[in-house]
This record gives sequence, C-alpha cells and structure tokens, in this order.
Amino acid sequence: MKTLDLLAAANLLKLHPQTVLQRARAGEIPAAKPGKCWVFIEEDLIDWIRSQYNRPQQDVGQGGKEVCSLKEKTANTGGIDLLHQTAQQYANLLKLPIRKRPRN
Repeated sequence: MKTLDLLAAANLLKLHPQTVLQRARAGEIPAAKPGKCWVFIEEDLIDWIRSQYNRPQQDVGQGGKEVCSLKEKTANTGGIDLLHQTAQQYANLLKLPIRKRPRN
C-alpha cells in the first residue's frame, strides 16, 4: 500500500493542490491527517477516480465529449454569446459618469 503526500496526490488526480486540500477537508476525497500533513492512499484515490466514472454527464458537447469551459458551452448553444453579453454588462456597470467641462 503506497501513501502519498498532498503534492503527489494532486499530481495523480491532475488537480491543483489547493483543490485537493479543500476536497480532502470537506471529505469528498479520501484522506487522513494524522499529524500536521495530509496523507492519501494511492489505491483509495484510484477508487475515488473510478467512482467518478458513474456520474451522469450534465454538459455534453458535440460528439459526446464533455464540455469543460463556458466558452464551449455558449458556442454550442447557437444562441447569444453569453461571454460577450456578460462582459458588456460589467462594462456598463463600471462606466463612470462623465461630466461636461464648463466653458470658460
């Protein structure tokens, strides 16, 4: 049985170490903290990855591929480009009022 530290576990899971830490603290990823450091058992992490296979895919793009980005999701909808719309809404909210300069 092989044990891994946080960085090795993150590398195995292909996740950022901070994400692994947050999920371990929340109990989503099997881990233990017997002292000051988190410990992961490689077999448990592999079993956890396999358990993710059974999850239904909510966002599936063309060709049955899972869509991972908002850009891909909006590109496949054929509707309004939500990214541009959101950016425009932020720009409108951030506009500072412009006062006319008084004429001398």
